[in-house]
Order: sequence, then structure tokens, then C-alpha cells
Amino acid sequence: MNRIVRPVSGILLRRLALASIIANVGIVVTGGAVRLTASGLGCPTWPRCTDDSYVTTPEMGVYGVIEFGNRMLTFAVGLIALATVLAVLAHRPRRPGLLALAVAVFLGIPAQAVIGGITVLTNLNPWVVGLHFLASMAVIAAAYALWRRIGDPDGPTVAVVPAPLRALARVTTGVTVAVLVVGTWVTGSGPHAGDHGAARNGLDPETISQVHADGVFLLIGLSVALIFAFRAVGAQRATRAAIILVAVELSQGLIGFVQYFTHVPAILVGTHMLGSCLVLLAALSVQWSTRERRAVTSAPQATPADAAAPVPVTA
Repeated sequence: MNRIVRPVSGILLRRLALASIIANVGIVVTGGAVRLTASGLGCPTWPRCTDDSYVTTPEMGVYGVIEFGNRMLTFAVGLIALATVLAVLAHRPRRPGLLALAVAVFLGIPAQAVIGGITVLTNLNPWVVGLHFLASMAVIAAAYALWRRIGDPDGPTVAVVPAPLRALARVTTGVTVAVLVVGTWVTGSGPHAGDHGAARNGLDPETISQVHADGVFLLIGLSVALIFAFRAVGAQRATRAAIILVAVELSQGLIGFVQYFTHVPAILVGTHMLGSCLVLLAALSVQWSTRERRAVTSAPQATPADAAAPVPVTA
């Protein structure tokens, strides 16, 4: 008997995309736990855990367990991404744009894992460690774009705010990315290197922390400006997204200042890493709120009475 393959529902597809976002944020947090517990070289090589074993050994202790556990989570995140790709392929009708985003998320996970392996092979070089974090941010951004695209109809994209405000939103997103990049430099200059013998990037911690703080002040200022600008043009959805962004930024900034003046305790550093993911997602939400997709509407059929009437053409 031939089996009938039922198409995947849009609800299931969106839940898988949301699960992919959560899983990728989660692996950032667990990756932070590896670094904050000095377990970065718990498995001293890659792709094996030791020269003779793909898994951790009792001699490696808790550090090996933590590092190997984080590696195993990569497979779980990859399985969710693969399930999302298959769900996109099974969805009927086939929707434009979804497959490219789903594949980008799926391929981004092994790419991020390879960068993680390079961090081990380079003895936790702080610049490579920073790139490892930023690669995760890129995967999270792609997963978020997929989740939002699934929730949108397939019609044309229409701007809901004037062009100057869309440009301001893009600048705010760009500054968000810059703040995240400089944040990795701050991390690479201070403690919590991932291993007691790991090198630091050589930047002065106080100087680069001040540069990072200046970027945060600029980002908050731009975000507050977006609130007033969106409100002035009556863009309620965009206004709400900007308010959420400012709230997340202020919370993240408070954590950053507290951790700096309390000599960066590990628990606050881990919370700050989670906050970085939330800031990125909030900034992307603002960017997404400046436009919307309209549902595709079928043209009305002509009747004999109006068959000769001119048909308006819209772009």
C-alpha cells in the first residue's frame, strides 16, 4: 500500500523555526558556561576529544564532561535545523524564500562548529573565540528571519514607515552588530579566557570597555529616537518593537555595568551573553516592524458586462 505523505502545517513549521532560535541561543549560553568554568580545553583537541577518543574520558574530569557536553548539544541544534529544512520541503504549497533561509541556518551550525574546533586547536585564541560567538549570532539572525518569514504572507513587501526612518532602523541594527563585535574584544581582554593558560588579545581592558560603553550609549540613544519617530508617524507596531528594544538594552547595560564594577563574576558574564542574544533579536524585531508583507489577492474575474472595461495594473 502506498503511503500518503501529509503536508506539514504552517503552525508546525513556525514552531520548528522558533525551536531553532531557542536552541541556538541556548548553545551560546552553554558555550559561555564552557568558557566561564575554564573548560575550554576540557577536550584538548578536535574533532576528537583526545588523540585516542571521540568522547571524554574519566581522567579528564568535570572539565572534559562540560566541554564534551557542549559539543553534543551542537548535534541537537543541528537536528532541529535539519527537521526545519525537511518541514519546509514537505510544506504545501511550497513557499518562496523559506528553503534558502532554512538551509542557511542548517549549514551555519556545522560552520560554527568548525570555528569552535579551531578555537581548541589554537589554544583558545581570543580572536577566534570572538569569531565563534559572532558566528552564533549570525545563525540566530538567520533563524529569526526564517521564523518571521514563515509568519508573513507571500505577497509583496510594503514599507509602513517613511524611508528616513527605515534608514535609521538599519543604522540602529548596524550599531547593534558593532556593539556585539566590540563586546567580544572586551571579553578577549579580560578574565574568563576559557582556560587558565589561554592568551589574551592584548587590548587594555579599561580602554576597550569604555569604547564598548560608548557604543552602548549611542545604541540606546538611537533606539529612543526610534520610539519617538515611529510614534510621530503612527507606526504602533514599530513603536512597540522599539520600546522592547530599549528595555532590553537598558537591562543589558545594567548587567554590564554591574559586572564591570564587581570584577566580572562568572554568573553575570553568562547572563550578559544571554542578554547579547536578546538585544540582537530585539533589534531585528525593530527592523522587521518597518515593513510588512501583504497577502496575495486574486484578481476579480471579468463579467460579460465589464469585459471591455480597462483593467487597472498595479505594481
